[in-house]
Amino acid sequence: QVQLVESGGGLVQAGGSLRLSCAASGRTFSSYAMAWFRQAPGKEREFVAAISWSGGSRSPDYGDPVKGRFTISRDNSKNTVYLQMNSLKPEDTAVYYCAANRYYSGTYSDYTAMPYWGKGTLVTVSS
Repeated sequence: QVQLVESGGGLVQAGGSLRLSCAASGRTFSSYAMAWFRQAPGKEREFVAAISWSGGSRSPDYGDPVKGRFTISRDNSKNTVYLQMNSLKPEDTAVYYCAANRYYSGTYSDYTAMPYWGKGTLVTVSS
């Protein structure tokens, strides 16, 4: 089992940048596929980005709304996954959640396939 804690959210103006972090507990972090989802008020949870576990071969994947603006990365030595968000837009405003699934190689955008979740961090983009 893994515990996830997000950080780095806050208020930013449109066009600005933020970097979110998700710190994971335990010694098996490298075996987890990691993903970011977001949920805006009144909307369904939305896939943002995902990165393979260390033994997997898939390239990082992104939701269409964030392609070319967001970058996911991981540092297994720090048990941390990051989400670099550039060119932020007001429609990026949401609570951002980190999620994980060990040895997962299925559909990243399927949030029901992720058994482990953090509590989320709020990102607010002002116009």
